[in-house]
Amino acid sequence: MHYRDTHVTTAVRGTIGHIAPEYLSTGVASDKTDVFGYGIMLLEILTGQRAFDLARLADDEDVMLLDWVKGLLRERRLEVLIDSDIQGNYVEEEVEQLIQVALLCTQVNGNERPKMSKVVGMLEGEGLAERWEEWQKEEMLQASNRQNQQNTYPFHPNSTSRILADELSGPR
Repeated sequence: MHYRDTHVTTAVRGTIGHIAPEYLSTGVASDKTDVFGYGIMLLEILTGQRAFDLARLADDEDVMLLDWVKGLLRERRLEVLIDSDIQGNYVEEEVEQLIQVALLCTQVNGNERPKMSKVVGMLEGEGLAERWEEWQKEEMLQASNRQNQQNTYPFHPNSTSRILADELSGPR
């Protein structure tokens, strides 16, 4: 059934950093809302850090784990991402794949996130490379657009304010 026939609108509840942007802005939960939370949980496990941590401000780092991870990924500093308690006892290729799955799960636009069944498939090695390549191309395009609009667009580039109005105008 279509979500308009089955959805339940509630007051937004959840843990800061785990709440999907569209749920935060509309109060409507979906299967893609849970996928976002799963991606954040994967990042927490890999990094040993919380999704939202004001202590990172002291090091001039992003407060949100997702932003911190994306920044380190752009800088190709994966070794900094991994939980120090693991002490190098991991397979780098597998960790990179888990990070890729987590980032695919945490895309700002819920429609672009994979269904959980696809996430399971990617964890088993099915279709991750293709999906990751698509994501990287989109990220490069968005980064280029952000660069061009940096001085003219007043909102944060990953803000929910960039979600189309029809995505935000659902029932409240």
